[in-house]
Amino acid sequence: MAQNSNAPGQSPDLSVQLGPLRLRNPVMVASGTFGYGEEYEDFLDLDRLGAIVVKGISLKPRPGNPPPRIVETAAGMINAIGLENVGVDVFLKSKLPRLQRWQVPVVVNIFGNTLEEYAQLAASLDGVPGIAALEINISCPNVKEGGMVFGTDPLMAARVVQAVRHATALPLITKLTPNVTRIGDIARATVDAGSDMLSCINTVAAMAVDVFSRRPKLANVMGGLSGPAVKPIALRCTWEVLQEVRCPVIGIGGISTATDALEFLLLGARAVQVGTANFVNPSVTTQILEGIERFLRVEKVDRLEDYIGTLNTHCLFPFAEIACELTDLP
Repeated sequence: MAQNSNAPGQSPDLSVQLGPLRLRNPVMVASGTFGYGEEYEDFLDLDRLGAIVVKGISLKPRPGNPPPRIVETAAGMINAIGLENVGVDVFLKSKLPRLQRWQVPVVVNIFGNTLEEYAQLAASLDGVPGIAALEINISCPNVKEGGMVFGTDPLMAARVVQAVRHATALPLITKLTPNVTRIGDIARATVDAGSDMLSCINTVAAMAVDVFSRRPKLANVMGGLSGPAVKPIALRCTWEVLQEVRCPVIGIGGISTATDALEFLLLGARAVQVGTANFVNPSVTTQILEGIERFLRVEKVDRLEDYIGTLNTHCLFPFAEIACELTDLP
């Protein structure tokens, strides 16, 4: 590992290259957990983020599923929001202009129920100032049509990416679902179809029931599990994807501390998205970013790029847990 040659007090270089995108740091926010950015501007400086991924956008406004549509579980939550959003026209007219006040790159998460909807939506966002990339949602498990089918079949996943690729010159990130037998197959198919990057994972299909009422706790019956409970699954999926493709991969799933984020970066992910933790602590992304910087200082690493992908799987041995949290490091 590279030794620190920085002058005393000089900050490590946290910048990362994501295909055609250069981010000032690897800490992004996950779609659906950060609204359209404006909801969090009172809690943190948005310009400190690596990028903002906005709430999923569709061609027309969607009311989402009926309540109840969120339930807490051990070490996580299940949501069945149903991709409620304002629609692309309102987003471009009212939401994006507010985001353009900051210098942070904006990634727009898009979804549709048909290939034509994906393509039309991508075309309407192509060339719009202030949009750095598109994230294609082919994997959301909490709707009854569209995402689940596309995200679990390599051929259909590839067709979605191809449709979007033909409609826009923007960098494309395809968001993968863990609800498949071989996530690497989906990863390979979408990259071959034209995706510049991958983000993984979306939520894990789940449900919760009430033993007294004898009813599901969600009106939609099933939803998507997120939070700390899914991190081991997300790490495994990220590792499998990294073995299949050579494009940049963004890790998502259960990240709430700097240590969590560093685990994904150690595997080889070039950035991370923080999701459910934003609901618990609106300024958690700032704390994660500061924790990563402290870690690099302590480890005497000049550049985050020198740490990414350095996991050693060839010499395994027992190890001792470090007693302190990264937030306690000097």
